Amino acid sequence: MATGKRGWFYGWYFKCQSDTQTLSVIPAVHETGRNRTCSLQIITEEQSWTVSFLGEAFRKRGRTIAIGKNRFGKRGMRLSVCAPGLKVQGKLAFGDLLPLRYDIMGPFSLIPFLECHHSIWSMKHKVWGNLSVNGKTFSFDGAQGYWEGDRGRSFPREYIWTQCSFPEGALMLSVADIPMGGFHFRGLIGVVLLDGREYRFATYLGAKISEMGNGRVKVKQGRMELEAELLERNGRPLKAPAQGDMVRTIHESAACKARYRFQKDNRTFLAFETDRASFEYEYGI
Repeated sequence: MATGKRGWFYGWYFKCQSDTQTLSVIPAVHETGRNRTCSLQIITEEQSWTVSFLGEAFRKRGRTIAIGKNRFGKRGMRLSVCAPGLKVQGKLAFGDLLPLRYDIMGPFSLIPFLECHHSIWSMKHKVWGNLSVNGKTFSFDGAQGYWEGDRGRSFPREYIWTQCSFPEGALMLSVADIPMGGFHFRGLIGVVLLDGREYRFATYLGAKISEMGNGRVKVKQGRMELEAELLERNGRPLKAPAQGDMVRTIHESAACKARYRFQKDNRTFLAFETDRASFEYEYGI
């Protein structure tokens, strides 16, 4: 993780979803100057909560992190939160993770001064267990899981992010404003995991944004095309980093209506509408 005078953050995003329930959890550590703090965010379809912790509550060992009594890693998570307005208790176990063949950032992962580095730890895995959130039980019995992470100084000024699991696989797509060397460009990363095969979209592979606006984005790369459209907004407020300080408010729809289409060689491999999509649309168009 970064250290020094400039602000920085490091966080993970876990999504657990059954046919009827969605729960996302974001543990993070952030630092501005010499002031280090931690946070834990809980997002459901109806509400979101943010709990702050002292910086000393954060511990990291390999691919496992802890914030106070809360533990997160490749085998699952254990939550024990008792804060004003929020009480969470329970444990979730993960099945075998499904990572990508190589870093989603490609060669951009080697650039140390990027505003934000994105990671995907598992495109899809099984989830078992129960969590109680303010008395409501979230029960997962072989449900769908997804795990990603971000680190750097700030979230992009403008961006789109969406993720969705489906019976044959899962997908993720992100388009963001990238500052670099005094200028800005729109970069994109995305993956369609379909029937065990990985179809990757990325700026470093020649992917281009062909359409974007009104909750819709279409990207093309060679003979492949991926389209995502947000059909119904129901975003819940989340805190996001700006120069390491969690002062920005964004909005995520943990489970919303969206439409997806994936084509290759003018053949449609995937086309569906769902009410189980996750979407963040932070573009002003």
